[in-house]
Amino acid sequence: MQNYDKLYINGGWTPSCGGGFIDVINASTEAVMGRVPEGTPEDIDRAVTAARAAFETWGQTSVDERIGYVQKIVAGLAGRSAEIAATIAGEVGMPVSLATAIQAGLPVATSSGLLQIAKDFPWEETVGNSLVVREPVGVVGCITPWNYPLHQIMAKVAPALVAGCTVVVKPSEVAPLNAFILAEIVDAAGLPAGVFNLVSGVGPVVGEAIARHPGIDMVSFTGSTRAGKRVAELAAANVKRVQLELGGKSANIVLDDADFASVIPRGVFACYLNSGQTCTAHTRMLVPRARQDEAIAIAKGAAESFKVGDPFDQNSRLGPVISETQRERVRGYIQKGIDEGATLVTGGVEAPDGLGTGYYVKPTIFANVDNKMTIAQEEIFGPVLSIIPYEDEEDAIRIANDSVYGLAGGVWSGDVERAKRVARRMRTGQVDVNGGSFNFVAPFGGYKQSGVGRELGKFGLDEFLETKSIQL
Repeated sequence: MQNYDKLYINGGWTPSCGGGFIDVINASTEAVMGRVPEGTPEDIDRAVTAARAAFETWGQTSVDERIGYVQKIVAGLAGRSAEIAATIAGEVGMPVSLATAIQAGLPVATSSGLLQIAKDFPWEETVGNSLVVREPVGVVGCITPWNYPLHQIMAKVAPALVAGCTVVVKPSEVAPLNAFILAEIVDAAGLPAGVFNLVSGVGPVVGEAIARHPGIDMVSFTGSTRAGKRVAELAAANVKRVQLELGGKSANIVLDDADFASVIPRGVFACYLNSGQTCTAHTRMLVPRARQDEAIAIAKGAAESFKVGDPFDQNSRLGPVISETQRERVRGYIQKGIDEGATLVTGGVEAPDGLGTGYYVKPTIFANVDNKMTIAQEEIFGPVLSIIPYEDEEDAIRIANDSVYGLAGGVWSGDVERAKRVARRMRTGQVDVNGGSFNFVAPFGGYKQSGVGRELGKFGLDEFLETKSIQL
């Protein structure tokens, strides 16, 4: 059991103003694996007061000094990698081998890349008779999700700290234990009191208290589009800066000259990673109508090769989804796909064989999906792939862009220049061409209802800075 009975505020561990606690449930066993305090608006007040006081000094420290502190935090994360991976494998359900590389590894990689960028960042420049300087935006409220919990925290905290901001972090109440490990690492690194504050709690209470608090200068939020709209609404009352990374319904266009045998299985993996609980998951696979049957057969074989099971079994490729609520939500979408007339190729609403305990969902594929169907328009956040036929290249681009979302996507072609032309026409924040790998210093964020602003690299750092011109 990983039990935490205190919050981290103003450089120390302190009880919550409320008396409640939140149980953290292991996604594969359904057993309680830990607990954290159920924070209150009063706790947010205390954290914001500490962060505002600390900002007066922290914001004036040198960039090199701030980089040094974040380097200590990164080293601490690397040193506790195995513990972090095991914790998140329990909380979220990602197989531990993947959790080691992604859930524990990605926060270290992205933060390390940022630190190198910060050393060469144009903190000041001369424009005509003006000295243009970049200054920290102030106190930042970081509201983070459960699917890649520590990665999303560090994608906000590391650039905010390097920029000279102080932070108040609210992790997801469903997967908060990893954030408390981070707070222990921050404490050991000797970060000045009030620079980093951690308040756990539920979104409608603690999250909304952050969004509406007049002492917070910026909110950086990652989560659902519905919740992001609420954050923006509350933040607008104080005209504070809002950075939003929201939902997605990403299209993966397989052009007619692609090598189907090679690329279709990779497209299935791009949908199923983390049991489909990935905002950038390629959940819509667009294939030429004339080759749809071929694509279906290959995708079916790929999906049925995924061993579903215990995240701590090294043979498991697909763990559970995070909660009973999420499992029932995903099953509801699968039933909706059946009811609306899509062809169920494999999977379904029933539990996988032998997995009655744990929040498991069968890896599912639908074919003959019309892009107007619910399963093609709404974010499912589970291992559910929709195969959508198109007539020609123009039709594929039209279907890909026919979405309220615009976070990610993919294009596969035997001609890379053709693939790049298609990628440029997709209204989305990032596109993988022929399986191009994730770049942790490239801008990450979306068009349309997938969000506002960018994370990672110099683009993410810039989000936490104000620009001042001094006329000389």
